Amino acid sequence: MELLQSMRVFSTLAELGSFTKVADAMEIGRPQVTVAIQELEAKLGIRLFQRTTRKVSLTPEGEEFFVRVNEILSSVADATTMFGRSGVALRGRLRLNIPAAFAQQNFLDALKEFSRTYPSVDLILGVTDRAVDLVAEGVDCALRIGELADSSMVARRVGTAVMVTCASPKYLEEFGIPRHVSDLSAHRGVNFLSGRSNRSLPWHFTVNGKDTTHAIRGTISVNESRAYVRSGVAGFGLIQAPGVTVDEYLSSGALVEVLADAKPSPRPVSVLYPSRNYISPQVKAFLDWVVADFDKLDPKWLKGQTT
Repeated sequence: MELLQSMRVFSTLAELGSFTKVADAMEIGRPQVTVAIQELEAKLGIRLFQRTTRKVSLTPEGEEFFVRVNEILSSVADATTMFGRSGVALRGRLRLNIPAAFAQQNFLDALKEFSRTYPSVDLILGVTDRAVDLVAEGVDCALRIGELADSSMVARRVGTAVMVTCASPKYLEEFGIPRHVSDLSAHRGVNFLSGRSNRSLPWHFTVNGKDTTHAIRGTISVNESRAYVRSGVAGFGLIQAPGVTVDEYLSSGALVEVLADAKPSPRPVSVLYPSRNYISPQVKAFLDWVVADFDKLDPKWLKGQTT
């Protein structure tokens, strides 16, 4: 195996700590991973990893080599993307995960432009609202809405998503239109369950210029955003969602915005990727693209980062 590829295998093994996970992540055979490490150790004349039946960990020499290898791989990544947006030098796969909120036509139309810019990059798109273990599941990067839990992942904020509180006409006919946040005690809501803990997300409102949170008595709780929105359309109660997910329903009248004067603060949108010095050229290209073109993904409901 050529030296540069062996370095990539070494760096990935140092991060994942498993020959099998490296084989899955890099889509090569497990024996190839073993051979790459053995050849690298033979070439260097040192042992890079301590191996047990349960764990693979770097030796002190391996730790020093890991720092240098990531510097080299980072330089290579910069060199392979030196042609900017032409896409000529960029090829391979990009495993991207997005929340259901972004699985809308506007976003996919914009993503098609990324694909035109980099025609040799094969996109593998996953859609889920649950927390994704990027390393274990072989995901290169993920877009997420909202505040992020502490993790070993790098999170780069790329913009914000405008939020809307709304309900179906039939719900409002039965329970009335809330005019003030103080009216919420007489209303019901659809609660969204987020994360591995399955806790209901708080409802946010702006009161006297300050972001406040409220709990609303729920009639149903949902853990997937499309089902969450449709529960609101069905009349289960108020919902609070990113505008990108409810735009078509607001336009058709299936949902009606309420409490517009207490609109929640926009939620942050971030790109997550594994914490490493070496960022693959595909991830770097996607990061550059989404930062530059975030406003274009959905100009009405998504705002680019201004700081």
